[in-house]
Amino acid sequence: MSEDSYVLDMEISPQDLDVEWLEQPKLMMKYTKKLAELREKRDLVKEEMELTRAELDREIRESPEEFGLEKINNDVVANTILTVEDYQKVSKKLIRANYEVNVMSGIVQAVEQRKQALENLVRLHGQQYFAGPTVPRNLKEELENRHEAVKKGIANKLKRRT
Repeated sequence: MSEDSYVLDMEISPQDLDVEWLEQPKLMMKYTKKLAELREKRDLVKEEMELTRAELDREIRESPEEFGLEKINNDVVANTILTVEDYQKVSKKLIRANYEVNVMSGIVQAVEQRKQALENLVRLHGQQYFAGPTVPRNLKEELENRHEAVKKGIANKLKRRT
């Protein structure tokens, strides 16, 4: 998912509050599911890191000379593990996975704030803040038009990047 799609999903049209409310649960589900997937990915990387640490611990204790060590103790083993390239790679994967979880958590919070904004806009609407002439609307058609507009917007932004 690109940042552009997140930004588009957060936009609210005050003239289409009914349509916006119909879309809100889908947005929440979309982003909470993505957050759960990223948390699962992060947890798997944590397990990979623990396994790498355990394997390196065993290797260092069995053959300290291969790691340039004469004497070993817990601190020496722990510090040596940190210098091994395999461990550093997994550590970077974990840092990246944590970053992705944090970003998606922020997006989920933005969806929650979007809900609060919708609630406040509905209150304003109830107070005649947006009063003016009204025309009956076809919600199904407007939802379809909105989906098409979002798809075109994302496609256009992707074209500009290439």
